[in-house]
Amino acid sequence: MDQERRKTIVKEIEHWQRSKLLPEQYCDFLLNLYVEEGAARTPSTITGKAAQAVSKASWKQWFLTFGIFSLICFVVLYFSFFHPLLQIGISLSAVLVLLLYGQRYRQKNESAGLGLIGIGMLLMLGAGIYMLQLHELQAWGWKAGLLAFCSLVWIVFGISVRIPLLHLCGWVASFLVYAWLLSNTFDSPEWYEIQLFWLPASFVFGWCSWFFHRWSRPVAAILFVAGALIWFMPELYSAVFAKEQIWLQLQLITKIIAGGLLLFSLRKQWIAWVA
Repeated sequence: MDQERRKTIVKEIEHWQRSKLLPEQYCDFLLNLYVEEGAARTPSTITGKAAQAVSKASWKQWFLTFGIFSLICFVVLYFSFFHPLLQIGISLSAVLVLLLYGQRYRQKNESAGLGLIGIGMLLMLGAGIYMLQLHELQAWGWKAGLLAFCSLVWIVFGISVRIPLLHLCGWVASFLVYAWLLSNTFDSPEWYEIQLFWLPASFVFGWCSWFFHRWSRPVAAILFVAGALIWFMPELYSAVFAKEQIWLQLQLITKIIAGGLLLFSLRKQWIAWVA
């Protein structure tokens, strides 16, 4: 069998292996038949690629890897002893590195890149909460401010790098901040006051969805979903924070019917915004 034909068959078998068209052991058996003895075979699995990278690493790469790992362990162990400004700088630097590598890695592997970005965003929130507890800043204003900052970053970053889920999470976090602010400002608002706290924002988000759809339909779709969530926020707020939950079930059913009729009557308009 000539060399070119052998390479074509090997590439086809490796494609079957990556696509899971045949079981792993069958693909290995076929590759052992067609790969020449002593020829280097490209690993098709993550474990194989990692093993090949480790086997070819130089002593400088090993030294750099263990040096970085030791530095990370040192920072984690002595993080609580650092100055607050240094703690903030380290946290933001780690978040920034994860975001940069995640965005760069999205070009090769979308899911892995999104995973790194998600870890970075959670690290920002988790490190902030840890530092607030570490320095005994337990007032609700500090926590609300941290969540508001995170929501702003999620919204801006989600729009700029086109991650709709992160964009939506930013709006949801901002709704939680708003609800937290209302619960600490008003002791026992009436049911109609709670409706007035939220419903105007729902119409504002609907208008923003229409306004932005000419430039970015993904952004318009997220704004539309956020407006739909705010539509039901009065009932959720009443269930969590209100002391007297009068006619809560009736309010929810009425809102569902009214929202369904509104969506049906305006279906040609809002579908054009988000589709």
